[in-house]
Amino acid sequence: MPTFHVEMFEGRTVEQKRKFVEAVTRVTCETLGCSVSAVDIIITDIKRENWATGGELWIDKK
Repeated sequence: MPTFHVEMFEGRTVEQKRKFVEAVTRVTCETLGCSVSAVDIIITDIKRENWATGGELWIDKK
């Protein structure tokens, strides 16, 4: 069973997440030949203050 762990900045709407998981599930099933019920996607919303790239918090990026 394919399981995807997705971390992204908070702020996406439920509708955006719904479209995302539908698209990832569809492509996964087409590519791997599995059933829709076999695909799990776990979305974790991260605050910009808790994510850094290049030594700089994203909350401080302009």
